Amino acid sequence: MSTVIEVEGLFKRYGEVTAVAGVDFAVREGDVVALLGPNGAGKTTLVEMLEGYRQADSGRIEVLGYDPGSAGREFRDRIGIVLQESGIEQNLRVREAVEHYGAAYSCRLPAADLIRLVGLEEKADAKVKTLSGGQKRRLDLALGLVGDPHLVFLDEPTTGFDPSARRKSWEMVEGLTSMGKTILLTTHYLDEAQHLADRVIVLSKGRIVADGTPDSIGVGPPSTTVRFKTADPTSLPRLEAEPSVEQGKVSYQTVRPTALLHQLTGWAVEQGVELEGIEVVRPSLEDAYLSILDEEKGREDG
Repeated sequence: MSTVIEVEGLFKRYGEVTAVAGVDFAVREGDVVALLGPNGAGKTTLVEMLEGYRQADSGRIEVLGYDPGSAGREFRDRIGIVLQESGIEQNLRVREAVEHYGAAYSCRLPAADLIRLVGLEEKADAKVKTLSGGQKRRLDLALGLVGDPHLVFLDEPTTGFDPSARRKSWEMVEGLTSMGKTILLTTHYLDEAQHLADRVIVLSKGRIVADGTPDSIGVGPPSTTVRFKTADPTSLPRLEAEPSVEQGKVSYQTVRPTALLHQLTGWAVEQGVELEGIEVVRPSLEDAYLSILDEEKGREDG
């Protein structure tokens, strides 16, 4: 699988502020990578350098084989950008907007196919100003895809969406991956990143502080919670982890959930005890993300 983005030793400063501080990473073709971090972490600056809208102070960037800072029409033809806000002419009709934007590309997808892809068939002849916020966001996605890009930059694609609209947008993004597109996603919705991303990169103070799959990132071994109800929590067996008991509900924290479950269920079968509502809960991406940022803050304060 080929590499779509390569970044080495990237720095960008604004006066005394270092927005991007020595970043290194690569993105493989066909992956969905979520770029996360608090406000001021350097996400926007980094993405704008990848898109070619800002020049790096030092370091190397290669996107689709090009240096974005000096690349021309051929590079622009191969990327799609979906910004948080777009300046679409409000009196254009949806079909007209897609065709108008498509005229800028040497290779473009048919307007009817794009409109169908983003679920705006019934609004194809409606003026942009009559669309709802969610519908306008779908149109933004269509305009970002009109040039049939190899790489798509999605900036907060579901901001302001209700839960139903967000789910539909996730389905659209999943549809893009099935088409072989590579996607770099920035989002503040951690559940969105967990659902869509193959990989998560967390930025803090311009540095990468975590990089891995949504299930693997975190500080130290991931702690899993095993919990259940039992009529007599005082008779629990001695295990490697100490339980906490609250209102008859028992919880164990462990980094070896399989071994703990084996011990618990074996004991329960021997004793004829029912472990009611037993569940195994892994830390969410949000848990890991907040833990990473807390760890970083602790280092700074220390």
